[in-house]
Amino acid sequence: MKKTINILTILLSVIFLTNCVTKLDPPDNSPKGGQVISDTLYIQQTPIWKGFNRPQDIIVGKETFIYVADTDNNRIVMLNLAGHVVGERSIKQPIAIAQDFQLNLIVCAQFDTLVQGSNITYSAVYKLNMVAAKHIIADAPITRLLPKTSFDFSHPNREFTGVATFFDNSFYIARKGPSNSTLIDPDNSILVFRKKELADGSKIDTLIGRVPLLEPLGTGLMSAYDISSLSSYSGNNYDMNVTLIGDNSFKTQILEYVITEDFTGYQNKIPPFTTDLMIVAKFEKPEGTTLDIFDNIFVADAAKDSIFKFNSFGDEMESFGGPDVFSSPHAVAYFDKTLYVADTDNNRILRFVLSTDVD
Repeated sequence: MKKTINILTILLSVIFLTNCVTKLDPPDNSPKGGQVISDTLYIQQTPIWKGFNRPQDIIVGKETFIYVADTDNNRIVMLNLAGHVVGERSIKQPIAIAQDFQLNLIVCAQFDTLVQGSNITYSAVYKLNMVAAKHIIADAPITRLLPKTSFDFSHPNREFTGVATFFDNSFYIARKGPSNSTLIDPDNSILVFRKKELADGSKIDTLIGRVPLLEPLGTGLMSAYDISSLSSYSGNNYDMNVTLIGDNSFKTQILEYVITEDFTGYQNKIPPFTTDLMIVAKFEKPEGTTLDIFDNIFVADAAKDSIFKFNSFGDEMESFGGPDVFSSPHAVAYFDKTLYVADTDNNRILRFVLSTDVD
């Protein structure tokens, strides 16, 4: 009987939190004074990579080049694993970057244009064809995917804040903005791009709609309230991690794509209150996530100056940081036992390895 009551309690909590309008009060979950949470130490690597100006995203590409969205230097920087700059591309205020399996870069940034004689700045999404330029990023053909239509240009307050690519070279773009009263096309959404085949056999990236069932101002589960980042999983799936900086009780959520006889679409992989990841207000301002080869999740929390690590079930592992280590970290990347952190307000990239991984 007790087990039945506990299950019922969890189910009722899920129903409530999916649609709640009052954000729950948070506990204090931040690492204290830059101390390591666990018995395992992260060792910072040298040298520190400098020369950046508020970098807000970093990825290790499919071809293992490192790409940094060097936001206030208005450029994408391409580095090798040793940290040597091998190229750069001027682009205004890049804040998010991803790479598909055709090695194209998808970038959320900005551009300026004249509208009725006035200079207007729009958030934008670009695609850089690295293969066509033989990986010389400065020469890569660039296509602006958004804004594209006259309707897009009539919404200058919309911002594109995150991008995730998938196994079939489709990709999602996170969008936020102030207009969320309409059910048809709210600003807070995740946009879906898929390949469309033309009559000549070529394929183009086509916006086919939005991810359904996300609440634009939701304070609980399945929310699109001010999405700050998206990240995808390896394998033939559309699963993704979503971070939110809106007024939400669960600011890092794993959305699992399921196909059953009754339902096809996204659901939260981990129920609330069941693991460390899904504690109320575990995060304050999560700006980016990444995965290692075991699908452990790293979360960069800019407000807590910390990096949190969870296993694939949401249990907290080695988390570390504090103002003595980071200042507003916005992004993390992982490759070959090395964790890369965009230490945004310190204008640098830091690298760490676990002491257990040191030979």
